[in-house]
Amino acid sequence: MQNEYMYQLLQKMKEGDQQAFRTMYDATYQDVYRTVSFLVDHQQDREDVMNEIYMQMWTSLANYDTNRPFHFWLNGLVIRQVQRFRVKSWRRFRIFERIRAFSREEPHWDQPSVLMDGTKQMITQAIQKLTDKQRSVIVLRFFHDYKLEEIATLLEIPLGTVKSRYHAGLQVLRKNLSNLPPERMEEINAN
Repeated sequence: MQNEYMYQLLQKMKEGDQQAFRTMYDATYQDVYRTVSFLVDHQQDREDVMNEIYMQMWTSLANYDTNRPFHFWLNGLVIRQVQRFRVKSWRRFRIFERIRAFSREEPHWDQPSVLMDGTKQMITQAIQKLTDKQRSVIVLRFFHDYKLEEIATLLEIPLGTVKSRYHAGLQVLRKNLSNLPPERMEEINAN
């Protein structure tokens, strides 16, 4: 979707046009969901975070700076909502752990991970083993093609911190993905 069209949709949304919001939602949902699925482990939690992201988008339109790229602003909303979710979930952690201990439920496979081929599933599992901070940097770098400087701006942290998280995350990925086919390892090691 072209930036000009996005800006027109944003203007209509600022005026309260709900159809423009639905169009924006349809245009961005898949990309946002992919990012959230790498940052949030459980399907139900992902849905909650997705709802919060789009509610935040609607309520913070007045704060959007049209001089900045739309997707950069949207990914900032995604990262902030994931961070808020983690803070909330930490507060509820003990209660959920007690419930899980009593129910002993089997984890459910969500559709995207069931449909992935073996290599993609191995990469997804390796990404899930990263710390939250490393995972955020790796996802923004590889799935959204942001430069390290842009990631520092987006996460509001120093560039040196981004670089250290990036390199530490790559080391963990290389270690966890050492049994990938050689052509896939070359792609990872090239970065």
